[in-house]
Amino acid sequence: MLNFTIEKITPALVVPAGHPDAGEIQVRYDPLTSRSCRLTFARAGERESGTDELPEPPPAAMDTRSCPFCQPQVNRLTPTIDPRLSGEPRLRRGESILFPNLFPYGRYSAVSVIDNRHFVPIGTADADAYLNCLLNCRDYLEKVLTADIDARHVAITQNHLPAAGGSLVHPHLQIQADAKPTNFLRFLSARADSFYRETGRLLLSTYLEHELAGGERLIGRTGDWHWLAAFAPEGFYEIWGILPEAFSLLNLKEKQWRELAAGIINTQRFYRSLNRNGYNLGLLAVESGDSRLELRARIVVRANYSQWARNDHTGFEVMLGDMATFTAPEQTAATARKFWG
Repeated sequence: MLNFTIEKITPALVVPAGHPDAGEIQVRYDPLTSRSCRLTFARAGERESGTDELPEPPPAAMDTRSCPFCQPQVNRLTPTIDPRLSGEPRLRRGESILFPNLFPYGRYSAVSVIDNRHFVPIGTADADAYLNCLLNCRDYLEKVLTADIDARHVAITQNHLPAAGGSLVHPHLQIQADAKPTNFLRFLSARADSFYRETGRLLLSTYLEHELAGGERLIGRTGDWHWLAAFAPEGFYEIWGILPEAFSLLNLKEKQWRELAAGIINTQRFYRSLNRNGYNLGLLAVESGDSRLELRARIVVRANYSQWARNDHTGFEVMLGDMATFTAPEQTAATARKFWG
């Protein structure tokens, strides 16, 4: 009922003497969105600058005295929650602290600091700290939706290190809630709704059933969450965590938040094994009783935060709109599985 389409292209060239065959190119189409990506396997063996080992952040980034997310200045340099939403100026769980984003992207935009560790090398995060941070996000969203039911288009995201768009190295999550959906959330929600009307089935559950039957891109589970490599990746080493038949972040049990945190850290450990130190995370939801969009955590690695690093988005992605990556999702899954035990 979903199309997992692969088209093959043979390059029109004669390679110079001593060079390996350029090999085929695959064009894959995402079964959820129909967006295409290209797998250019010939580039998989290229030596990429900055990935021989994990680079350290520059010295200036390690100045905890000027970091607004470090203690004790976090209470002085960060904004406080509107009293109409909460009687507490900031939300706290363990060492995690949540407060509004000083540079907001919408009406309800917040930051949840994971803990007081200023720099956390990828793959070494504390699972309980991540859990507290995620629960802070949930608590904030509960307060927002209690005050403003129209702010039902919500997201939890992460930019780990500047190469992924992070302005600070101190690990944190971003929370967004708005009456106006972003492009991806609007499209995915409409697609899930139309798929259900046409078939009587859930979009992401149907996707997962296909992947469970084949198994090539399955990685592992953390409790109720299923982790797999994306069939048509729009980022390098793209990994999804799907929670079937779950539609609301607010309705998740604490156990499921803990399982999500475990899957995120497993993904970080996999990226660390590749000597990659930055990534983006996204978890989107429509908080309405009739949403058919199930929960999916999407994680993509980014080019390393190091001097002279090559960006992972070229003119092909920015100007043509197709992601071009070098590693087959089946290989990503095979390499990542050991990090799920």
